[in-house]
Amino acid sequence: MTEDPVAHLWRGTVALRIVTFLFALGNAAVHHNTYARPWLAWTVIGVMAAWSVFTIQAYSRESGRRPWVVSADLAVACGLMSLSQLIMTDTQFLANVPLITTIWACGPAVAAGALGGQVAGGLSGLVVGLSTYLNRGTLTVDLVRDVVLLAGAGLVVGMASSTARRAAVRLAQALRAEAATAERERLARSIHDGVLQVLARVRKRGVELGGEAAELAELAGEQEVALRSLVAAAPAESTVDGDADLRPALQLLATPKVQVSTPATRVMLPAATAFELTSVVREALSNVDKHAPGAKAWVLLEDLGEEVVLSVRDDGPGIPEGRLASAEAEGRLGVAKSIRGRVEALRGTLELQTGPGEGTEWEVRVYR
Repeated sequence: MTEDPVAHLWRGTVALRIVTFLFALGNAAVHHNTYARPWLAWTVIGVMAAWSVFTIQAYSRESGRRPWVVSADLAVACGLMSLSQLIMTDTQFLANVPLITTIWACGPAVAAGALGGQVAGGLSGLVVGLSTYLNRGTLTVDLVRDVVLLAGAGLVVGMASSTARRAAVRLAQALRAEAATAERERLARSIHDGVLQVLARVRKRGVELGGEAAELAELAGEQEVALRSLVAAAPAESTVDGDADLRPALQLLATPKVQVSTPATRVMLPAATAFELTSVVREALSNVDKHAPGAKAWVLLEDLGEEVVLSVRDDGPGIPEGRLASAEAEGRLGVAKSIRGRVEALRGTLELQTGPGEGTEWEVRVYR
């Protein structure tokens, strides 16, 4: 089981809890004789000690780092802080003596940041700051400074937490991709040394024999090309944001009659967009197979930065003028829905170039 990527932040939270409790203990010892209710002050210190032990144990293991624990931590800190009005004298409030919890109360803001990110950390810091203001009763420069520090501490720890989690996810993806690539290369060597060589031999010998053997040779050739495309295709990749590389899905569409050309570098798009574009190409190639048997097709993918351009071209007889409109009127909606509808849903543009004897070319542009 892998370690929590923000475990170091939790260890820091535990250390902070210990240090701040010792500071609160020292503060109570210094002002013991001037408190209005010393017995209540030491009772609060005792509760703080017990709660510190509980939170230290909880935050030290992954199973204890739960929202309800952090929420309870925040409630306990604010609740104990509110007892300062019963413990401290008016003179101590006027002299700006630290509240009974002192800086021990900053622990929940840091814990919230480690657990929930910058928003949770910042809001928890503001809650502790608001509690401090309500107990002080006056707005001073020192109080504003404390609120800013509390909110800032939670925010900074939260940002570090979010960054660490994203980095951990990206590292895990990179390691999986590296392992998949290594395994793919191993399988590719095995396939090349075995299956592909056999298929190539069958294709060559079938052509030499002719007749029915030639048909088997053609089938073997098709499977050889398909298998080579599968081996050569880039492994599917996705990111923490849900993006996916468009190239692998397109490369798998290559056949002896379909040539696919893609950039050497990744073409990252939202996974749903990549799926829809692949479906558009598959439908266009299906139309070539239905209406122009024997025609060859070319698929070209271009990454222009702000937009992705996908072209599907064939050398068939082309589409007669008015044919698409009549097909749609007859209820055959392959082009209207599977191609044009998908592109419109992606807010892209679709251009068709065709004519009798000129073949057909679809060009799809999708903007990032």
